[in-house]
Amino acid sequence: MADFGLYAYQEEVVQRALKGENVIIWLPTGGGKTRAAVYVAKKHLETTANAKVMVLVNKVHLVDQHYNKEFEPILGSRYQLAKILYNAMINKEEFKHVELSDITLLIIDECHHTHKESVYNKIMRCYVEKKLLRQKPLPQILGLTASPGTGGKSTLDCAVEHVLQICANLDSVIVSTKNYVPELKKNVPKPMKTFDIVEKRGADPFGDRLKWIMKQIHEYMDVPPDFKLRECGTQEYEGDVMILEQRGVRENNRRLAQCAIHLREYNDALLINDTLRMMDAFRSLEEFYSTKAAKAFDGTDIFLVGLFNENQVELKNLATNVVYENPKMAKLESVLLNQFTPGVQSKGILFSKTRKSTHCLYDWVTKNTALQEAGVKADILTGAGNGNTHMTQNEQSNTIRRFRKGSLNLLISTSVAEEGLDIPECNLVVRYGLLTNEIAQQQASGRARARDSQYSVVAQAGGPELRREHINDFLEELTQKAIAKVQSMRDAEFYRKRIELQIEAVSSSKTSEDCKTEKKGLFAASNVKILCRSCFKAVASGSDVKLLENSHYVNINPDFKEFYRQGERVLLQKRFEDWEPGCTVICNNGNCNKDWGFEMKYKESNLLPNMAIKNFALETPVGRMTVKKWKDAPFMVEEFSFEEYCYNNMPDLFD
Repeated sequence: MADFGLYAYQEEVVQRALKGENVIIWLPTGGGKTRAAVYVAKKHLETTANAKVMVLVNKVHLVDQHYNKEFEPILGSRYQLAKILYNAMINKEEFKHVELSDITLLIIDECHHTHKESVYNKIMRCYVEKKLLRQKPLPQILGLTASPGTGGKSTLDCAVEHVLQICANLDSVIVSTKNYVPELKKNVPKPMKTFDIVEKRGADPFGDRLKWIMKQIHEYMDVPPDFKLRECGTQEYEGDVMILEQRGVRENNRRLAQCAIHLREYNDALLINDTLRMMDAFRSLEEFYSTKAAKAFDGTDIFLVGLFNENQVELKNLATNVVYENPKMAKLESVLLNQFTPGVQSKGILFSKTRKSTHCLYDWVTKNTALQEAGVKADILTGAGNGNTHMTQNEQSNTIRRFRKGSLNLLISTSVAEEGLDIPECNLVVRYGLLTNEIAQQQASGRARARDSQYSVVAQAGGPELRREHINDFLEELTQKAIAKVQSMRDAEFYRKRIELQIEAVSSSKTSEDCKTEKKGLFAASNVKILCRSCFKAVASGSDVKLLENSHYVNINPDFKEFYRQGERVLLQKRFEDWEPGCTVICNNGNCNKDWGFEMKYKESNLLPNMAIKNFALETPVGRMTVKKWKDAPFMVEEFSFEEYCYNNMPDLFD
């Protein structure tokens, strides 16, 4: 293995996998899990007849990364490599479909995601079902993780149960280095952790004004007497107003629903005010109301927009008063300046919660004279997707490339940089305004891999971020103890427990599927009306909706066009085989203007409105309801038939 460049601890953790066992490799971020997996894949290909190796990753950008950086350079000269996605394992078209029995080695990156209804677990549930039925052949499993976590559990017994469940889901044992821990610690040094604490603002007139406005809305909306709102400016309050919005829709109370939506925006502004600059919070509200000013549907909209307009000047004046600026920003500046000084080669990642916050922080860094004089060259790194604040995969790759070469030395990132992305060693990682679990914390900390690196937590004294960080420290230790306990189990006991959990999981899954099927059949599709979630106008029947390519819910009724107007053209980064996006679909009932989804140009000529169910309400025979996803709708949606659609809508083709 020496010629392959493995460290002794890597050689140790691959031994059981080389013997054909199903194994989870547990090594810290930066410990070389992927390199160990490439070695196992190489040996497997050399020693297994008709070998086929598949690598599963949980983010699209990691497909290219693992292919280009790890697998192709080492295996590409001798073996045929290709990039496929999970869809190949569920595609019903034979020429696009991949069966588990077609694979001889299945490598699962970030395998701690193999739980509940994740894509990984759906694949492994098929594997486990086949295994329990003694159906062969099945591939060897190799999982990779920096931490399986505790599943949110805080006792050792429960944490052990969680680790055992992950092992059962992956039908694997979990291995780590025992004999070469010093070498691992030398190659993956832990950063120095600092808690950079600030005291609470002495006064916050901007935040107080926001709370006063929220109080006016509370009084206007007439909060139901059986409902108690929790403290403004918290995640709990956000949850409360989301429930109120749903209740307003169900009870045909537009005042309650719309006030709840606006209260959520004010609550977001309070959360931003607590983490970023006052002007960031003000701009967030200003941006929201810029889309509402000329679109009042009824008296509720007039009141809410008018209330903001009446307070807009005062809010801006308060937001620009530097006397009351957020002290966390000054502390963050101090932490950055301690690492970034002229002439010193430093690299850092600043982790923040949302895409919006990364853009605000970038604006702050680039306008901060002290940071610019210190040589900070920053850019944003967020997840790929569609929308103004998303990045393309090419933009992600280009940003990381510039960071590696040194033309950037600070990434301002969401959680996308915590897990999987190949980012060079950093000597500073800052977690700012984050409430995450112990897995995310460990992965973020693992980005600070340079010698004498620092892991900083910037937080308010006694605040939720600080409490969460201490909880995560405890859970990290608990994870290690739980893994050690699982590894010390007698083989017979471990395998017995693993099979028990597998049988239980398969049974539970079947029960859950039966419940979903039963729920789907609660009502006939023709007995369900689809309403605009904002103005409550009935615009479609459940029977108008069909499922296209197992993922798009389109309205095939040509009369649906009477209820919407076209908005801006949708631009997607990805090209699709049979369709392309058209324009957004917007409610045309008066000044409602609720965004419903977008048109799809299918088979080059047919415009089909793709409906996002979260933007609608469902009127059923027993009352009104809302759901986040189509899978939760209480009626069956039939599959789209292109031939039937053409026959009904373009009869001339069949003459």
